Amino acid sequence: MTLLRKKRVFALLLIVFVALLFANSSFLAKKLYPIRFEQEIRDSAANYDVDPFLIAAIIRVESNYQVGLQSKKGAIGVMQIMPDTAEWIVDAQGHPKHTLEELHLVDVNINLGSWYIGWLLKQYKGNQLYAVAAYNAGQGNVNKWKQNQVWDGTMERIERIPFGETRHYVQRVMYYWKKYHKLYGDEWGVSEG
Repeated sequence: MTLLRKKRVFALLLIVFVALLFANSSFLAKKLYPIRFEQEIRDSAANYDVDPFLIAAIIRVESNYQVGLQSKKGAIGVMQIMPDTAEWIVDAQGHPKHTLEELHLVDVNINLGSWYIGWLLKQYKGNQLYAVAAYNAGQGNVNKWKQNQVWDGTMERIERIPFGETRHYVQRVMYYWKKYHKLYGDEWGVSEG
C-alpha cells in the first residue's frame, strides 16, 4: 500500500470514528459523566424526597465517587460528611450512632448526606442553591448572607456569594445536576424540577 493510500484509509477511518461518536453522543457522554452507587442514591432519594441527581451531583463534586476519602478538614466518605454533622444527623433521625469507619461505607454515607440535603431543602423552602451552598459553607453562613441580603439564592447573583470556594461549589453541583438530568432523566424517570 502506498503512503498516499494509507493516509486516505486512515482519514476515512478517522471520519467514520468521529461520526460514530457524534451519532452516539449519549453513550460517550455517559462514559464522561457516569453515576456510581445508583441503587444507594435512588433509595436515599426516595426515602428523603430528594432529587437523585442532586445527590449524584454532590457526590461527583465532593469525591468524584471515590470511596474511602477523608479530607484534611476531616470530612468523610463519598458525600464528605463531617463526623460532628453525622452525629447530629443520627441524633435527629433517632438512629444508633455510627463509628468513623461506618461513615466510610457508601450506603451509610449516602443515607446521611441525603437526609442532610433533604433537611436543608426543607429549611430553605426547596431552594436548591441555598441548600447546596449550606451543604458546603454551613447553614449559619448561608443564613447570614440571606438575612443581610448579600445573596438572594439565585444563579443570576451567584457572584455575590462571599466565599469563592462555595460559589464555585454551587456552580459545579448545579452543572452536574443539569447534566445528569439531561443524560439520565428519561432512563430514571426523573424530570427536572
